[in-house]
Amino acid sequence: MGHIILGFVITAFGTYLVIKTETFLNNFGRLSWFEEKLGSEGGSRLGYKLIGIVLIFIGIIILTGSGNAFMMWLLSPLMQYNQPK
Repeated sequence: MGHIILGFVITAFGTYLVIKTETFLNNFGRLSWFEEKLGSEGGSRLGYKLIGIVLIFIGIIILTGSGNAFMMWLLSPLMQYNQPK
């Protein structure tokens, strides 16, 4: 039950971050790494949106309880090299 609530909270915060990007930009300022890598116009805005999308994705994984399956899928190419043939 706890992972459902945690996943919902993370997903809701990520959604809020994507929708209200300008509010976060005004309150927390520009993100220098995103400004440097993504350009001066919209770099921080895009950075906040990308962080929000990643939070939505992580929240859905936690919400559905598929964290172990996702990590196995993500790390399966590395795990194949350690298995004896």
